[in-house]
Amino acid sequence: MRIAMAALGLLLAAVATTWMLWPDPEPRQREYLNATACLLTDHAGVSDDAAKPVWAAMQEASVSSLVKVQYLAVNGPQTVDNARNHVASLAGSKCGLVIATGPAQIDAVVAAAPAYPKVRFVTIGGSATAANITVISDSAADNLRTALKHEVTALADSAS
Repeated sequence: MRIAMAALGLLLAAVATTWMLWPDPEPRQREYLNATACLLTDHAGVSDDAAKPVWAAMQEASVSSLVKVQYLAVNGPQTVDNARNHVASLAGSKCGLVIATGPAQIDAVVAAAPAYPKVRFVTIGGSATAANITVISDSAADNLRTALKHEVTALADSAS
């Protein structure tokens, strides 16, 4: 009986020690910064050929910078006026960085950017007319990825 009690005590001590020393599991969700980079696309969304590499670069930058990324496709007519409403929606919400692909979206950013001086804008192509717009003209995959990572990282730095 004493041997059984001693064995049970040793077993309980081993279980308790193992339980206390067991490592905590890695968290399954990311802890994002309070910063969001938004992509404005045409009606095709991120499946559009012009938007695909931009979205991929934004997602890659999000992993390393912990900036949230999202996109908004311009629904309805693909006009500057309609796209400008979408720009206003992104700039007026939580997007600290708005990236635009597509001619109507780029022209809408150029028209709307002066009204949102605290928001950074990036156009893939086009020309900048406001201080808060950066134009990325080289759409080669590596240069695009590097330039967008720089922009997203700058947003992360300003959020921390």
